[in-house]
Formats: sequence, C-alpha cells, structure tokens
Amino acid sequence: MDLGLAGRCALITGASMGIGYATAQELLSEGVHIALVARDKARLDANAGLLSNPHGAKIMPLAADMSDADSITRAFENAASGLGAIDILVNNAGSTPSGGLELDDSIWLSSINLKLMGYIRMARLALPLMREHRWGRIINVIGLGAYQSNPQYLAGGAINAALLAATRTLAKIGAQDRVTVNGLNPGPTATPRWDELVAQRARAQNRSIDEERALSLSKLPSGRAGQPEEVAALIAFLASERAAHINGALIGIDGGASTGF
Repeated sequence: MDLGLAGRCALITGASMGIGYATAQELLSEGVHIALVARDKARLDANAGLLSNPHGAKIMPLAADMSDADSITRAFENAASGLGAIDILVNNAGSTPSGGLELDDSIWLSSINLKLMGYIRMARLALPLMREHRWGRIINVIGLGAYQSNPQYLAGGAINAALLAATRTLAKIGAQDRVTVNGLNPGPTATPRWDELVAQRARAQNRSIDEERALSLSKLPSGRAGQPEEVAALIAFLASERAAHINGALIGIDGGASTGF
C-alpha cells in the first residue's frame, strides 16, 4: 500500500531504539525525510547509520534531552531548519519506573517532566506550524498503563492517563486545519524499555526475570509481546492521508489485552 508520504518530513523522539527506531525505518521505507531525536548521541549516531534508506531521504540524528525545555526547542528548530518542515511528529521518548506509593516526589517530577511535558513541549512547537501549513500529524505513543490500574505502576499510569486527555484536546485544536492528533497505547512490546520494566518488577516481587516475563505474557490473549515493527506500521498509517479522518483516537495495540468500552 502506497501511503503517499514520500517527501514529507518527520521528527521522531526516542528514536535510537525500540519503537522509535522501528518507526524511523518504516517512514524511510515510505520516502519520508526524518529527524531522529534521542539522548544518547553515540547510540543514536550508530543506529542511524544502520537504517535502510531506499529512497535517499534525509536522515538527521539530533541528540537532545526531552526533559529539558531548551534542549527540546533546539532539537525542534534544528530539525525544522534541516528538513525544511515538520509535517509529522512522533512523540515516543519517555519512560516511568515501576513502583507504587514508595516513589518519592523527585521520581514523580522527573517522570512528569520527561514524558508528559516532553510530549506537550514538542506539540507546542509543532502544532502552530502544522496549522499554518494546513496539514500535519502528531502521534503520541503513550501506553496501556493509562487504562490498567496497577499498584506497581502508579506514576506511569497517571502520566499516561494525562497524555490521553491531552491528546484528545490537541486533536480538537488542530482539526479545522487538517492536523490530526492520535494516541497509541502499546501493550508489552519487545523493546529494551520493556526488558527494563520486567527487570524492575522481578526485583520488586522477588522473582527471576524469566518468571516475571512469563507471568506478564501469560496475561496476554495473544500469548506474546508485540513487535516494534507492528507499532511502527500503525504509526505510518496514521501519518498518511489515508488516515485523515482519524483524529483524537486512542488506539490499543496490545494483542487484545485491553478490555471494556
């Protein structure tokens, strides 16, 4: 399926690995020029050099800290200048540690600043330009924790729930100018981030990592973790003109794990 994305310009945060990296590869296969943003410059530069680029699109690796407002602004401005536009924003950077009431204020505040405010700050920069050009796509990769109350993921669930509300509000702001804003809620996905969460939960529950991983997968109707490429394919579709009437949607991609209306 030709998504008609060739020549568009995208900025992807958290792009050095996992879902962000898979998204970069997927968009490059459609001929999209991309700016890859991540904190670890060495890993970002190394992995950017491994990307397949069949259409000869521009690839800009930009090291930036998504918990720092000035760093976000610099990355966005450099990406917009280098690519010529930002038509697509994929907010994907940010993780929240496992834990419940024992998490202190510093962890809450750093997590809010990284993920919630990182997404909002990027959208604040991108949305006015997209509205001015009367076309744009913002895809927020949020997480299933927003829907599933988990005593050992208290901060993550709360921050993700806030992003669901923000996504729907941003969708209304951009709708009249052909800008869509949608949220994706992946369940367990085979990424370094999920491996880290499994390890944290294993330590908290005094289980081995293999036991914790098996327990997590046993709760999924599909019986397996998702693949980053599966999430990336949905992101590419939402970024395309074929998805022009999908706006303010909060889409689970979790093998059937989410339940209810």
